[in-house]
Amino acid sequence: MELRHMKYFVEVVNLKSMTKAASKLFITQPTISNTIKLLEDELDVTLFHRFKNQIYLTDAGEAFFFQCKEMLKMYDNIPNDLSNLLEMKSGHLKIGIPTIINIRKLINLISQFHESYPNVTFQLFENGSKKIENDVYYGDLDMGITVLPTDTKIFSTFSFLEESLKLVVHKNHKLADKHMIDIEDLVNEEFILFNSDFYLNDKIINICRNHGFNPNVIFETTQWSFIGEMLLNNMGVCVLPEGILELLDSDLTAIDINEASMKWELALIWRKDTIVDSLTKNWIKFIQENVLLND
Repeated sequence: MELRHMKYFVEVVNLKSMTKAASKLFITQPTISNTIKLLEDELDVTLFHRFKNQIYLTDAGEAFFFQCKEMLKMYDNIPNDLSNLLEMKSGHLKIGIPTIINIRKLINLISQFHESYPNVTFQLFENGSKKIENDVYYGDLDMGITVLPTDTKIFSTFSFLEESLKLVVHKNHKLADKHMIDIEDLVNEEFILFNSDFYLNDKIINICRNHGFNPNVIFETTQWSFIGEMLLNNMGVCVLPEGILELLDSDLTAIDINEASMKWELALIWRKDTIVDSLTKNWIKFIQENVLLND
């Protein structure tokens, strides 16, 4: 079945006449008749009823007519759709973001981008950095935000944020009145952590071990809301990045930690060895320019 055969068929239906369709298309009527017969044989259906020199669509003909119109419309839109993609006017981006970050700035950037390119759509996937890196590697995400360091043999990176990590406790916790604590002050504390999909989990456990103890982890999760509720019930302590502190309930307090390695650096990552399309390139450029502009 060829595209021109569908065009012939649609023209016959629109004009309700093979003769008129042949005239409009500048072809012979036998060509039209043979095309209709060819389509009927290929589809193994009857497309038209014929009665007193008139033609009427069968049920199968109605269904085929609808499909032909849709396919021809899609074909006609190909040049415009490709132009929009090449000029970054349309497309879809899948971005992985850690559950643990304050996404207000990212949402603001997406909003600005959307104003200029309303036909570009986004999907945000919240996960731990390890899962995000894995999904970017296997192509399930176009890009992601992760904690550095990462494997620069695999990923291109754009570092955009470095933050201190703070101890967060309930205002009635015994450490709440301190302005700064040492890691050793946490030996007997119960820890609430993000799970092992998060590099922050590894970081906190390793820092504690470097200071001579294994943290007593009573709860692990992927959800910030669960951690927040447990802290509000004074069920333990948690280490969180500075940027998320503005989202904390007023009954929670943040304390500085006297440890040089208690910080993290975030970066946008994407695969090095794949062809990056125009939309992704321009989104990365937009992020780079606006993050630097707003610093």
